[in-house]
Amino acid sequence: MRILYHLWLNPACRAVRIAMAEKGLDFELVLEKTWERRAEFMALDPSGEVPILVESEGEVIAGASAILEYLEDVYDSPPLIGNAPVERAEVRRLVSWFGDKFGREVSEFIHNEKFVKRFLTKGEPDSKAVRAGLANIRTHLDYIAYLTDRRNWLAGEAFSLADIMAGAHLSAIDYMGDVPWSRHEAAKEWYARIKSRPSFRSLLEDYISGFPPPKHYADLDF
Repeated sequence: MRILYHLWLNPACRAVRIAMAEKGLDFELVLEKTWERRAEFMALDPSGEVPILVESEGEVIAGASAILEYLEDVYDSPPLIGNAPVERAEVRRLVSWFGDKFGREVSEFIHNEKFVKRFLTKGEPDSKAVRAGLANIRTHLDYIAYLTDRRNWLAGEAFSLADIMAGAHLSAIDYMGDVPWSRHEAAKEWYARIKSRPSFRSLLEDYISGFPPPKHYADLDF
């Protein structure tokens, strides 16, 4: 059985979980508290970060980008990155946009301050950083609306890794109730389609003791 080492609400881990579910792959999900720096885990990859995928035969693939590309190379059905070179380039551009730019401008401010600090007991959230993340997310929601007004999905007509990466990041912020859906109806409609996919189901079932999600988190008709 292949194993995916992950951490609660980590957007990169969530993206890999969705992609593997889309491809119908069975895997065991193992929670890895990376701050404990377990020797057995560090031996898999010296970065000590998640996600890490260990295949059934023992191959180790570390990091979301490497894992997502690996899944496309080895398990090519259904394709999640497009067929034509220009399509693949656009998917990769948007994976970078949401994985890197959204990560820096939103997830690092909100997720790190409100969730990571809490579980690492590093003090109270920096309210200035949280406000910056809440302001920045509006631009990204507007961009999702812009894209989906012109395309069926973010990168084109087909569901792709671009939608997976964006949905993974937003799902982590939504768990904390910090996505202003009421002001961004077009982005909400796109996210509702993401939430309704079977591959997203396990994310909506996540529940962290002492840190419950808002009532709408798992509601497909939110």
